[in-house]
Amino acid sequence: FGVPGCRVTRCGYTGEDGVEISVPAGRAVELAERLLDVPDVWLAGLAARDSLRLEAGLCLYGNDIDETITPAEAGLMWTLGKRRRAAMDFPGATVIMAQVKEKPRRKRVGAVGAGVDAAPYCSHGRGRWCCQSSLTSLCPHVLGTVTSGCPSPSLGKNIAMGYVESVHSRTGTELTVEVRKKQHPALVTKMPFVPTQYYMAK
Repeated sequence: FGVPGCRVTRCGYTGEDGVEISVPAGRAVELAERLLDVPDVWLAGLAARDSLRLEAGLCLYGNDIDETITPAEAGLMWTLGKRRRAAMDFPGATVIMAQVKEKPRRKRVGAVGAGVDAAPYCSHGRGRWCCQSSLTSLCPHVLGTVTSGCPSPSLGKNIAMGYVESVHSRTGTELTVEVRKKQHPALVTKMPFVPTQYYMAK
């Protein structure tokens, strides 16, 4: 559209093929209006992006990953190439590679609400994973923390991800999630929750 200085990045952060456009701030409104003149372009808010990235099992920095979480715990070892693993030339290499060898004590997992009464999961650490047998108003045995959660428009279910003790991370494990002092059944499941549609060159 004749706006100079734009950078287009194919990132797929929603689980679909897509792009992000970085644009000089002074021309951002102009570019947005030009894009919206295209009949196939529709507005979508941040909540739509967030539910899509969660359905795709993708992490949000500050929620699901931060400086206290390692790639081994988060299931993100694919971000470290073989050469770098061998060279141990990256920050935290000693701790991270020891976790790869010995298995981390906690792991990032996905979970789907079980039962019709499953409330929407909250994010930003306001929910807690508990053992399935806990039926009291508070978790007697806290297994971890919910880091992201929301209703899934694609699945029609409530989904979440967060960290649990590794012994409870196996797919099919029954857990309880405590949200606002109420407990709801949850089932550990594989991620992505919804199959991604990235184009992969052959």
